Amino acid sequence: MRCLPIVPRSRARRALLTLLAPGILFSQMGAQMAAQTVSPDLRQADLGQIVQRLDRLEKQNQSLAEEVHQLRQELAEAHGQPQLAPAAPSLDEQVAVNQSRVEELAQSKVEASQHFPIRVTGMALFNGFLNSQGSGGQQYPTFAWPGSQASGGGSFYQTTIGLDYSGPQIFGGGKVHGSVYMDFAGGSGTPLDLGFRLRTGEIEVDWANQSILAGVESPIFAPREPASLAQVEFAPLSGAGNLWLWTPQVRFEQKIRFSDQTGVRAQFGAVQTNEARGYQPIAQYAPAPEPARPGLEGRFEFFHRFAGGSQDGSADGPRIEIAPGFHTSVTHVAGTSVPSNLFSLDWFANPLSKLEFTGAFFSGQNVAPLGGLEGFTILPTGVAIPVHSQGGWSQVTFLATPRLSFHFFSGLENGRTADLAAYAIGRNWLYGTNLFYRLAPNVLVGAEVSQARTAYIDSSLRLNNHYDLALAYLF
Repeated sequence: MRCLPIVPRSRARRALLTLLAPGILFSQMGAQMAAQTVSPDLRQADLGQIVQRLDRLEKQNQSLAEEVHQLRQELAEAHGQPQLAPAAPSLDEQVAVNQSRVEELAQSKVEASQHFPIRVTGMALFNGFLNSQGSGGQQYPTFAWPGSQASGGGSFYQTTIGLDYSGPQIFGGGKVHGSVYMDFAGGSGTPLDLGFRLRTGEIEVDWANQSILAGVESPIFAPREPASLAQVEFAPLSGAGNLWLWTPQVRFEQKIRFSDQTGVRAQFGAVQTNEARGYQPIAQYAPAPEPARPGLEGRFEFFHRFAGGSQDGSADGPRIEIAPGFHTSVTHVAGTSVPSNLFSLDWFANPLSKLEFTGAFFSGQNVAPLGGLEGFTILPTGVAIPVHSQGGWSQVTFLATPRLSFHFFSGLENGRTADLAAYAIGRNWLYGTNLFYRLAPNVLVGAEVSQARTAYIDSSLRLNNHYDLALAYLF
């Protein structure tokens, strides 16, 4: 006859307690909940007492559950079984936890008054900088100034704040979306003068192959720019081949696909130029030009993607893009009309996964309303003539690792000497290099070194060296 193992009395008690624990637990909960039944006219003090009692009850239940788990482990050891791991949460428990987290996120999200989502984005940016002679007292000189003034210090005003928003669908399946970006460069840049400033903003409607945009953006014919954490207030290489000036505009885009890998993006629109810059008066009386004028711009991008790119050529992956463009407008000044006409060409190519080539070129006249240095000159006779200019910029990017990238850039703007006054800038060349390192997915450290070489008409060459260390937090 087989004998059953004799279990010590203490263990038997623990086993009995283990079996009876669920009943005890629910009986205590039922008794205390029944004792705390309240009427609809319960006072606030009674509610506080109930909350305290519920908290105590929850702690007691948690303690009892831990004791039950410990007793189960001891019983398992008495029978020679391995220790029991805590039970995994059930599917219902996981669903409850996820639902709670979703509700928390719903309480903290940003939402427009019309209940469409808005995403806060931007970059908190601190710069420490040093300039040699010829800085003109600026943080990042776009050209070398006459004189021997140097500058240095730190700033936070290049921080940018943006709002990305999306709305409903409209006729034809069009989707409405857009963004607004601002910074603190509207003042002098000092800690006590950080004026809020609009950078860019647009409202766009996208269909399958068409889109319409209205807002303030980079020129249609010059959408690209070099990469920099040192020069954010203005586009990098401003005044050195990059016609960047943000202008009000309305534009239409048409996509034409020749195949899944090849196609054209044609853009055409009306823009408003900024005329209050870049002219060289010689006459004793030189009236200012009209502050803004309408203009027409266009750009036609041909793209081809290789394996890994998107069907419209816009996603990361091996691809090549090349786009000719144009601008035409008229400046009204000194009782005359000065034409502003130019041709442009920009490109992007990444034949290797770690190597990218980007750049742009332009040739034309009166480019100051678009961000160039020289626009027109008023002669002693009172006649205004446009300044003919050529220029461009290029950048080579080496993606050393997923965290580290190097950028080598150079830009040049060259005005025709015959069109310029004696004190005008005839040639401005800026070149340099920078690196970005990701301390975290949204934390960047940057270092940049550059030199501006500026030639004035009837004057010697001026130089300015710029050094910058940057720390950026992307949000």
